[in-house]
Amino acid sequence: MAERSLKASQKGIQLAKQALTSKRLFQKDLIGLVCQSRQPISKFFTGNPVDREIFVAICEKLSLKWQEITELPPVDELTKVEDNTFDIATLVTEVREKIKPLIEERCGTMRVLDMTQPIGLNDIYTNVNILEKITGRRRLGIEELLQQCTSDDFNHFGLVKITEKRLPALEAVEKHSKLMILGKPGAGKTTFLKYLAIQCIRGEFQAERIPIFITLKDFAEAANKPKLLQYITEHTIEGISKKRHFVKKEFIASIQDVITHGKALFLLDGLDEVKEEDSKRVLREIRDFSNHFQNNNFVMTCRIAAREYTFEKFTEVEVADFDDGQIATFATNWFKGKPVKPETFIQRLHDNNRIQELAASPLLLTLLCLAFEESGDFPANRSELYKEGLDALLKKWDAKRGIQRDQVYKRLSVQRKEDLLSKIALTTFERGDYFFKQKIAEQYITEYIRNLSGASTDEEALQVDSEEVLRSIEHHHGLVVARAKGIYSFSHLTFHEYFTAREIIFVKQSSEKALQSLVVHVIEKRWREVFFLAVGMSPSADRLLLLMKDKVDAILAEDENLQNLLLWSNEKSLAVNIQYKKAVNRGFYFALAVRDEVDIGHSGQILKSSFLCKTIFKLGDQITNFVLEKIFSKRESLEKKECVSLTLIEIIDTDYSIENFDNECILPLALSPETQQALLQLEEQLPRLDYKVNAFKKWWKFNGQDWADKFNAVMNQYHNSGDTNWQFTQQQKNSIKQYHDANVLLMECLNSNCYVNHEVRQYIEDTLLLPIAEIQPYQK
Repeated sequence: MAERSLKASQKGIQLAKQALTSKRLFQKDLIGLVCQSRQPISKFFTGNPVDREIFVAICEKLSLKWQEITELPPVDELTKVEDNTFDIATLVTEVREKIKPLIEERCGTMRVLDMTQPIGLNDIYTNVNILEKITGRRRLGIEELLQQCTSDDFNHFGLVKITEKRLPALEAVEKHSKLMILGKPGAGKTTFLKYLAIQCIRGEFQAERIPIFITLKDFAEAANKPKLLQYITEHTIEGISKKRHFVKKEFIASIQDVITHGKALFLLDGLDEVKEEDSKRVLREIRDFSNHFQNNNFVMTCRIAAREYTFEKFTEVEVADFDDGQIATFATNWFKGKPVKPETFIQRLHDNNRIQELAASPLLLTLLCLAFEESGDFPANRSELYKEGLDALLKKWDAKRGIQRDQVYKRLSVQRKEDLLSKIALTTFERGDYFFKQKIAEQYITEYIRNLSGASTDEEALQVDSEEVLRSIEHHHGLVVARAKGIYSFSHLTFHEYFTAREIIFVKQSSEKALQSLVVHVIEKRWREVFFLAVGMSPSADRLLLLMKDKVDAILAEDENLQNLLLWSNEKSLAVNIQYKKAVNRGFYFALAVRDEVDIGHSGQILKSSFLCKTIFKLGDQITNFVLEKIFSKRESLEKKECVSLTLIEIIDTDYSIENFDNECILPLALSPETQQALLQLEEQLPRLDYKVNAFKKWWKFNGQDWADKFNAVMNQYHNSGDTNWQFTQQQKNSIKQYHDANVLLMECLNSNCYVNHEVRQYIEDTLLLPIAEIQPYQK
């Protein structure tokens, strides 16, 4: 066991007295700083033994190294000192074994949000990365931030930070003896500290140390306001005494020896959770304690944008958002052994980039996993899913952990905060301001809070309040975050779009003016998600959908040639006997007519979004990818003169690799006997080989284009698609593209999980892709 007391050498006493003089201090001035009585001070300056902790504290206050002040032991005791090296290692092992059950109990599980039971930390943990440069402190302009976005519609704001170097968090802890980890709400800060504690107590990380996990909120609110060292020993003893019998006095000495010899890994969690009234005391304690026992390692967590804290000897880093690999790892761990396959979850995320964007937050990823686990899919009405995510950040996350934050502006209830965010969202979204300056955000806040009951009329006071409100929204909820110094955005584009739709539907109560202002943007790609969310939020989406339909029809209304195109598509669809809804038939011929001149993506999107058919043909020049599996139904169907099904199941890429296509895309065609015979002859030209055999791919490489051209010729002859030479101008091509995309949006909205009157739904489906003249009879 290490000696519990030290004494100063004569030279050390002389140096200490010189230090007192240079600092203009007297011995009595040290009372209260390092101890509560005069006796230890007198013993120090007279060369008598003093408690080790007090001895070291006196030296530090005098800016002296205690090792240089201490009297060296006699030569015959040097062996004992050397043996203490072994003793400390042994002591660490002994203490580790005693506190291991306590650490396992306190840090070995996690339970958040609506989990029905705790889950083992190691069963779900995903490695965390950090950024060595704090995002909100970068000196970048809005133009520079926009350049860092990865797509025109800014699908994923988190990608703005990918240019910053990411470092595994474990490496950062190894690299820095004093580390402050900053992060947004739900970024995984506490989980990471718990993981450190578990790894350390199991000897898998910094095995020479003892982990000591402290929730700073609990320390701040402990009875009698103990010193940090006292709290650590008492808190540890209280936990261990429930597990086993031991001698309290000896264990206290052991813990203090471990700390004195720098063998502890202090994990201080949630500095931001300390109440304002306790803040100064707790900060002072942490500073003094970390300076006093500086040979130990310290890792502390705090939310970004919390109160201004300064720890000069701590290195600050920021938790990085999850990337795709981390999301996949988390999902794989989550769904292990459950009916839902992680691959299904990951694929559905990839299918919806807005939901995938939320998954970059560990807290929201947990919410997505919980929601997906219930039904094996995400809710059809995404607005409900986003609302649940917002509730988690606005209310549940702190409430579930018993944290009550200081309310900066008492009049801002949760609903008022949502209304404020909705106002900011619509204003900035209409202007295309995905990023906005801090002063602009504060102006929006000032305009809002000045209209609240009892608000100050003093402009300076309102300005101060607006600054605090903005900081609290970032700190408490993480919904608006600093992207660079003085520049903010919503934390996710998804939330920006959600609050924009909320302002229109709830705050402005779906007024005619608000809806008319919205449908103006029906052809703008960046507004698509806002439309989708607005429809989902509406108690009744009838009026909004009808306004959208009118706006979509108006795109081609003034062009006689394009009205004739719609008329031709309708006439051709009526001329064939295909058992599909009329809109499906019109969609087929519309796509067939424009396929060579207008890039409308997958030509069946309108039909796919209406759930009437999975897709339609990809013909003409777009058929460079074609069918690998049997194309026609059995030969006997020809003999019976039944309809033949053309099935697009597997397609070949331009580089001749194989991809899966939608094996449900079947469109029955009422083929003439001549067409059937021509198609049969084409089928017979295909090699009778398994489509996975390389020989088939080789055949296709040299013969596929010629085969596809012949197929196109047969189909064009059958459909008479070349009987009109449209010769679209560039402006008409642009209009057709807009018309197509707007109809896709309309049908996606119509068939989302929204409330729509049956007559309204029927009217929209019946008049889809009709010319204006054909629509008018339906309006009577």
